[in-house]
Amino acid sequence: MAIPSKPNAPLLDGPIPGQNLTAELGSRPWQTPPQFTTVEEALDYYIPRLQSDEVTEQLLDVLEMGVPVTTVANTMQLASVMEGKHSVDVGMLVLPVLIEMIMLIADTAGIEYETGLQKDRTKVRGSLVSKALNRLQSEGDEEEMSMTMEEPEDTEEAPEEMTGGLMSRRA
Repeated sequence: MAIPSKPNAPLLDGPIPGQNLTAELGSRPWQTPPQFTTVEEALDYYIPRLQSDEVTEQLLDVLEMGVPVTTVANTMQLASVMEGKHSVDVGMLVLPVLIEMIMLIADTAGIEYETGLQKDRTKVRGSLVSKALNRLQSEGDEEEMSMTMEEPEDTEEAPEEMTGGLMSRRA
């Protein structure tokens, strides 16, 4: 797809609205019933693939580049959903087993890897959302500090008299 030279130029080579509905029903792999319907069947599909030498080498190369294990496992299961191997539900149930299997392969090969399961608080992303969150957090800390520094005023207010019910008027 060509990028327009002008920022406000119309994008004329984009998809036509409704074009995704023009394919014949059932012609896409995800529109047909899945090949594997249970978690056991899906694992019988994944485990021999992960144990093959070719896939293991590629997997270790990707992990050495710093890609988290969760990202690799999620990509594998999503690709299988797109190919019609299993449903999204089965993929989500298989995901923890895939993660453990990939970690076992990396441990056996002696490769250090990032799991992607824990949140690393030391990394500061350059996104606007994380910058805004950091700013709000720092402003909140400053407000707490100023509130604790102020001395409370000793003004006593007269207690209000409680009148009848919820809809009653004050006199």
